[in-house]
Amino acid sequence: MNSSQQLFRRDFLGQLFGALALSGTATKLAAADSGQPYTGSDPRTEGRPPEFKSKLKITKLETIFIKPRWLFLKVHTDEGVIGLGEPILEGRAKTCAAAISEIEPYLIGKDPRFVMLHWQAIYRHAFYRGGPILTSVLSGIEQALWDIKGKLLGVPVYELLGGPTRDKVRVYAHVGNSPERVKQRKAEGFTAFKTGIKNSVQSGVIANQKFVEEAVAAFVALREAGGKDVDIAIDFHGAISPQNAKLLIKALEPYQPFFIEEPVQCQNVDIMAEIARETHLPIATGERIFTKWGFREILEKHAAMILQPDLCHAGGIMEARIIAGMAEAYYAAVAPHNPLGPISLAAGLNLAASIPNFLCQEQVSLGVGYLKEPFKIENGYVRIPTKPGLGIELDDEQIKDKIGHDWLNRETYFDADGSVVDW
Repeated sequence: MNSSQQLFRRDFLGQLFGALALSGTATKLAAADSGQPYTGSDPRTEGRPPEFKSKLKITKLETIFIKPRWLFLKVHTDEGVIGLGEPILEGRAKTCAAAISEIEPYLIGKDPRFVMLHWQAIYRHAFYRGGPILTSVLSGIEQALWDIKGKLLGVPVYELLGGPTRDKVRVYAHVGNSPERVKQRKAEGFTAFKTGIKNSVQSGVIANQKFVEEAVAAFVALREAGGKDVDIAIDFHGAISPQNAKLLIKALEPYQPFFIEEPVQCQNVDIMAEIARETHLPIATGERIFTKWGFREILEKHAAMILQPDLCHAGGIMEARIIAGMAEAYYAAVAPHNPLGPISLAAGLNLAASIPNFLCQEQVSLGVGYLKEPFKIENGYVRIPTKPGLGIELDDEQIKDKIGHDWLNRETYFDADGSVVDW
């Protein structure tokens, strides 16, 4: 045979054997999916590390109500490996726990290592996709499955996402409208903070001059207490009308807030984009946006350049990683939202470790009284976890006195006429 004939023969045989191999795999998968017995090895584990050869099954989903308002999840397996997550929507802990019990029959007996397969099944088989309850519950489950997988492979979750892009993560602290609180948290090692609009629920549809001046004066007092070398973000919490938001942002500009969070309701994307075009201050949003599909419009309309997916609401760790990738394509940064517990913080730290466009991580608890090894602040930063999975271990003894809560969302009204206002 000449060289061209030999090349044709090699190509033909390669395609033939490849087709036969694919046919065999398809047959095995079809047998598995149809419920028919198959005595060979599972094609979904062939060629994988030894850890994937052994059978592993989810045996139980355990939810724990934890003060002040959290819901912890433990996903148990027949090998004794337990994954941790926070499947919670603020003020809806009982509802989320009920949703976990409804999803449990799907997960029992399944291999927890197929994280994205289970994500797709839970999200899409619900038929009515998304929403705050389902997506929050799915987020906590996904965190726990990543925790299990990382523990089995002996690596932190961020190693499964491509490895670290940094060795420490900047975090910020809440300070309310208290200058003394700024000084205290700065002394503890924080260099970034977040406040809110003073008396925001009484701003009305159109705020008077006194309200605007007092709100700005409250921020100025924080700036003076912290100094120009710290960053102070200000959260409008979506509770400010568009016209008031514009007045406040213009008045705040000389004092350079770190970012303006939720200047208007997050669903009001066109107005948020208009506000973003009218100011040089960074606009942030995302705590009430769910999945990659929700963030798409924010990016396309340039409504914010700082995205704040909450890993307990937006769809979990991988979904937030996808959102970060979308943001990177728009040259936007990511500052994960987290007013919840230390499991949520651990998930956020693993995400922050893995993305190039990270800005700052919100936290309200470093895990003191909840974790065997709480996180520590070092010059405004927390070291990324080094232990497998999420890198944390609950202290069951310390949380015994924190079991149970009946936390409810705030009820806020406009003093002038008693009408309902956002909080």
